Amino acid sequence: MKVYIKNKFWSLGGGSSVLNENKEPVFLVKGRVFSITRVKYVCDMQGNRLFKIRNKWFNWFIHKAFIYDNNKTKIATVKDKWFNVKQEYFILGYKDEIKVEGKFFSLGCQILRNGEVIGSIRRKIAFINDAFELEANEEDIPFLIALVIAIDNITDKKHK
Repeated sequence: MKVYIKNKFWSLGGGSSVLNENKEPVFLVKGRVFSITRVKYVCDMQGNRLFKIRNKWFNWFIHKAFIYDNNKTKIATVKDKWFNVKQEYFILGYKDEIKVEGKFFSLGCQILRNGEVIGSIRRKIAFINDAFELEANEEDIPFLIALVIAIDNITDKKHK
């Protein structure tokens, strides 16, 4: 399944639209208006929260974001490395070992679970706002959308 995640050009909280291949909305990403930690929620089309994503408030050299489930339980920590030459992101605390390899702000990267490729992220060329194509199995898509949002939050925090 492919979905397209596009940050909204004008959104007070930093929301995103998530569309399927037919350009139909499949998930909502809502941001909190005044949030130092860039809190965002991945919701289904009925508005039910599936995941909460937020950055670590203060980062020295290693940037982190946290993913919570709808019960407010932290299920994963997304982090980069101090010298992140290969642009790798590590997902800690999740039930499986997940790693994102490749340049996130280049044209593409792969998502690995326990060493096997389970999906890919491709950056779409957009002049004003970020847009991504995520391809993975349908059952993995909601968590992987949260993962893309978390990595995007980390890279935005590092560059701004």
